[in-house]
Amino acid sequence: MSDAESAQAMSPSERRAAAFRRTREAHKSEVAEDYVELIGDLIAGQGEARLTDVAENMAVTQATAAKIVARLKREGLVENKPYRSLFLTPAGTQMADRSRVRHRVVYDFLRALGIEDAVAEADSEGIEHHVSDVTLAAIAELTARLSGHDDR
Repeated sequence: MSDAESAQAMSPSERRAAAFRRTREAHKSEVAEDYVELIGDLIAGQGEARLTDVAENMAVTQATAAKIVARLKREGLVENKPYRSLFLTPAGTQMADRSRVRHRVVYDFLRALGIEDAVAEADSEGIEHHVSDVTLAAIAELTARLSGHDDR
């Protein structure tokens, strides 16, 4: 049974509860996704990701960044050695790549709608974490048609 068929078989209250559950799950993972994406971008852009750079780019204190990085280390997404930069594990790299693609799909869609760059960037940062894979694929397809890059 597909997700759409499963949803149709649910009562309205069950569908609402499932949507709230999905939102709570997205909230749990969005901080990790944002941090690993940023760490990957810092490594790609400047060759390293230092805790101070992470804190500055996330607009948090170093203590807050250190606490989140410690959590990411426990989850097997980030590693580091004393007095060294941060590195992504293969699982962290995979999460960062997936998050980056989701962000780009939403950003391109908003730009295709005519949303100005700064607003599209800010809005895509939140939407990317909460949109389902089914909706994301539909957004990517529509964006390709809108921009004349439909390869079908």
